[in-house]
Amino acid sequence: MEKEKNNQHSLFNYVLSMADTSLILSHRLSEWCGHGPVIEQDIAMSNIALDLIGEARNFYDYAASLEGKGKSEDDYAYFRESKGFKNLLLCEQPNGDFAHTILRQFLFDSFHYHVLSELRKSPDETLRAIAEKSFKEVSYHIKWSSEWVIRLGDGTDVSKQKMETALKALWMFSGELTEPTADEKILIAQKIIPDFEAIKKTWLEQVTDVFTQASLTVPTTKNNVQQGGKTGKHSEHLSYLLAEMQSVQRAYPGLQW
Repeated sequence: MEKEKNNQHSLFNYVLSMADTSLILSHRLSEWCGHGPVIEQDIAMSNIALDLIGEARNFYDYAASLEGKGKSEDDYAYFRESKGFKNLLLCEQPNGDFAHTILRQFLFDSFHYHVLSELRKSPDETLRAIAEKSFKEVSYHIKWSSEWVIRLGDGTDVSKQKMETALKALWMFSGELTEPTADEKILIAQKIIPDFEAIKKTWLEQVTDVFTQASLTVPTTKNNVQQGGKTGKHSEHLSYLLAEMQSVQRAYPGLQW
């Protein structure tokens, strides 16, 4: 009985982490709305943000059912402090310039794609259904961000320099993508979620392939050690993001459009 309760707690933390990561990255992308370099890419980023919001809502609904306290998706999104969020550190980093946003998106997409692909085989019916629903969208996301990494890295001297600057700033956060938490290790052992070592291998192969086409050098994985987001230890950037994202619901709790 106690073991079953602990397993449920681990699954809840994992589902909440997946929801938070999609929500926070969606909000970052939404900050580009009206500011994209060209209207087509402005709309593309808004559409990806909407896809991630949809995925976050599905994971929050599942988290609510696992927790069993009658919470809604809004309770998780708008009424928690930063230490309660379990998103990846990479996804809360500021947008920077377009190259910075593209590289952040690509590093996440190449991980997200392989995770959802494997979650479609999970024995957990709800995880399997959410992954199946989002996989087609994520297949487009990785195609879009990969093409832009190659275009910018193998473009002009200026675009290449901007991509190299983004790589120096963001690579340190990429290790957390495939470093399992204690809860994730429990779920991996039960084969409810995929083996992170296998995901790390396919992620690095894809990153190396795209970087090679983009004439970018893959940094050593010894330098991608920043982590803690999945256990509630965040950079200062998340607090500023939440202050903006939660302001209306904090001022007018329960407000509906």
